[in-house]
Amino acid sequence: MQLKRVLVAATPLVGAIAFPVAVPLVIRSMGLPSAVLTAVVLGSLWFVVMLFSAEMPSHD
Repeated sequence: MQLKRVLVAATPLVGAIAFPVAVPLVIRSMGLPSAVLTAVVLGSLWFVVMLFSAEMPSHD
């Protein structure tokens, strides 16, 4: 259960750091079309991981 809490806490932080670092690096090395594709793929993966790691309140 502790690992899940770490994942929930780290997911937004990792995505917020990885996204603005990865896209400019891809722009510089491969060009704008590749950077747009990277942004779409990375953003989609980040969104899916955030959905799977979300903690929802229980209905007791």
